[in-house]
Amino acid sequence: MDLGIAGKNALVCAASKGLGRACAEHLAQAGVNLTITARGVEALEATAAYLRGLNPAITVKTVAGDIATADGRAAALDTAGDIDILINNAGGPPPGNFRDWDRTAWNAALEANMLTPIDLIKATVDGMIARKFGRIVNITSGAVKAPIATLGLSNGARSGLTGFVAGVAREVARHNVTINGLLPGRFLTDRLTKNFDYEAQKAGIAVDEHIRRASSNIPAQRFGEATEFGAACAFLCSVHASYIVGQNLLIDGGAYPGTF
Repeated sequence: MDLGIAGKNALVCAASKGLGRACAEHLAQAGVNLTITARGVEALEATAAYLRGLNPAITVKTVAGDIATADGRAAALDTAGDIDILINNAGGPPPGNFRDWDRTAWNAALEANMLTPIDLIKATVDGMIARKFGRIVNITSGAVKAPIATLGLSNGARSGLTGFVAGVAREVARHNVTINGLLPGRFLTDRLTKNFDYEAQKAGIAVDEHIRRASSNIPAQRFGEATEFGAACAFLCSVHASYIVGQNLLIDGGAYPGTF
């Protein structure tokens, strides 16, 4: 399928690994010029080289830095120029017990997973409106629909972003600008591995046994592959998705048991 976005310009945050990288890969295949960010220079440049090889017709710019800081956002926005597609993405805060989280921990979670995406939307949405095309995808978490007790920092911050977007998405839709959320369940990423270590220790079982149990509880009987997520992201950015507005699409292999 031709996604109809060749030649568009995208900013993909936290794109050197995992789900962010998968989104960048599928956008590259669709002919989208990319600006990708991440904190680690080596992994970022390796990903950029891979993306250039994937589609030599596109440009790929890199911005090493923390997108959750004002300087990191300014550098990314300055490098990217006019942004038609924005993929908001940031690693989630660490798991734990809410009794142990102080104001500093909460502020860090809100900055990375709520306030930074809002700042980037604010910086880009009016340009999208002026050009009559815009796609914003916020990578949040399945925990927005089914909160996970040990991920309370993420539950709170990402749910706040989701609530904010619900109003703004409907305000800008008439300009062919869409804002949606992609809610990953359990995908094979570094983040998942770190969470497994914590969860296995808490349950008092070996990590391998915890992984076996966790995958068996998913109706699909497996964890997701990042490329599946990237393909869904690219479709939401396409010309074919202009009537998908303010939605939170759960990609979790059927793990969420609800009807709605």
